[in-house]
Amino acid sequence: MSKGSSRWRTDGVRIIRSNELDDRTAQTLGMQRRAAVTTERTGASKLWAGTVTIDPKAKTGAHHHGDLESVIYVVNGVARLRWGDRLEFVAEATQGDFIYVPPFVPHQEINASDDLQLHCVLARSGQQGLVVNLDIEPAEVPELVRWVDDLHK
Repeated sequence: MSKGSSRWRTDGVRIIRSNELDDRTAQTLGMQRRAAVTTERTGASKLWAGTVTIDPKAKTGAHHHGDLESVIYVVNGVARLRWGDRLEFVAEATQGDFIYVPPFVPHQEINASDDLQLHCVLARSGQQGLVVNLDIEPAEVPELVRWVDDLHK
């Protein structure tokens, strides 16, 4: 093995086992986040990744993630997202769907299932300011948004 190759043994790929996820990460009422890829655990400097679970019929508190972009992949269940200054917009995503949350967007995750735990994988564009919890009086009836991109009208 060349000297350059041996460097990748310690500075290369990292495997984070499911039983090694860390719940000592920023939390929001109503969900459990568990960190997998962090600076501390892997040396990552430009992204954060982990999981989130939400019990049946439960919802999180309103929050945003500062200037970070977030991607949520729904592994199992039905994720209902409310967002906006008064959480006045709503959409749902199911198993296999991706959700993109832009920087500073106030949002709330809701498990729309009566009996299945919602399980998602999260990725964010940085390590800092992961969660800003908000005190929002939500709109009584949110507007359903069926977003379709320009390519798939």
